[in-house]
Amino acid sequence: MSVTLDQARIISEAALAKARELGLKPISVIIIDPRTSLVACLSEEGVSQMRWRIAQGKANAAIKLGLGTRALMARAEQQAYFIQAMNGLANGEFVPVPGGVLIRDADGNLLGAIGISGDTSDNDEAAALAGIAAAGLVAETG
Repeated sequence: MSVTLDQARIISEAALAKARELGLKPISVIIIDPRTSLVACLSEEGVSQMRWRIAQGKANAAIKLGLGTRALMARAEQQAYFIQAMNGLANGEFVPVPGGVLIRDADGNLLGAIGISGDTSDNDEAAALAGIAAAGLVAETG
């Protein structure tokens, strides 16, 4: 099972709408499937050049370690060497700060992950959660 393109569109658009509602800085939204293949990528006008890569790093970290990036940040604070080693194994594709959220269906099946970057990590995560909820799916941050 995987997040569909239609679901990814709903999630992305709702996340962007939430970012505008909250008055966030321009964001990039990445949605990947459980194999880390790109399903959707949207970046607002004015977003800085690295934001889509940071968003992808958040989504990758969530999928590859099976935890939302809020939980990964907590783990990094306690076990920095472990997260550093995992990031090395992942060729530097991990960004273990809030904004990377696992996407599940109502039965708990993993469908993919969203990564958002552009504002503070907490605000990025709030936009991600709003997007997932708008699609009627379940978010997992930890």
